[in-house]
Amino acid sequence: MHIAEGFLPPAHAVAWGVASAPFVVHGVRSLTREVREHPESTLLLGAAGAFTFVLSALKLPSVTGSCSHPTGTGLGAILFRPPVVAVLGTITLLFQALLLAHGGLTTLGANVFSMAIAGPWAGYGVYRLLRRCAAPLMVAVFCGAFVADLSTYCVTSVQLALAFPDPGSGFLGSLGKFGSVFAVTQIPLAVSEGLLTVLVMRLLTQSSKGELTRLGVLPAGAGTGAVAR
Repeated sequence: MHIAEGFLPPAHAVAWGVASAPFVVHGVRSLTREVREHPESTLLLGAAGAFTFVLSALKLPSVTGSCSHPTGTGLGAILFRPPVVAVLGTITLLFQALLLAHGGLTTLGANVFSMAIAGPWAGYGVYRLLRRCAAPLMVAVFCGAFVADLSTYCVTSVQLALAFPDPGSGFLGSLGKFGSVFAVTQIPLAVSEGLLTVLVMRLLTQSSKGELTRLGVLPAGAGTGAVAR
């Protein structure tokens, strides 16, 4: 998913940066409000950011100009909502571009849009839908993390297909090629990330039940199978 430095045409790189900017600005406001109103959440915020950084640093070769890896954004989206993850993901991608040569500065906007914006929103939407349908918490967590991971790569496939349409079949042909190659590595990675996120959430329900209740993940006085507000 980390599109490499200089791989996108300049116009595409700028366009994705412009598209990502409003989400990141809104996320900064949301994060600032969360820390100001609930300073006790700082430790959990740091843990969510570290989870994203560590998982997304596990890079595997994939298609030309990109790579496959877990994203780790589903956990943060479930805990603090997608706007906050837009900031955590941007910081993660910026540090990875500067320190690990994962992605790049010219492709930062595109990578932010796929991993820190589209993925978290898709995963959070699935999580909320399942909880409203009275699904057990851990089932919703698994599905949310799975979708957040997989949808990131669907968006990356769209980004690459827009930038490099197939000479014969155009955008759709290129989308099919990029998507099919990503699917080989990403589906099992998404399953693994879902399971790992469930494990982390189980630990949090034991160690941070009060904070999870305040965040609406756990209802007051209920177990993990009840529907959150």
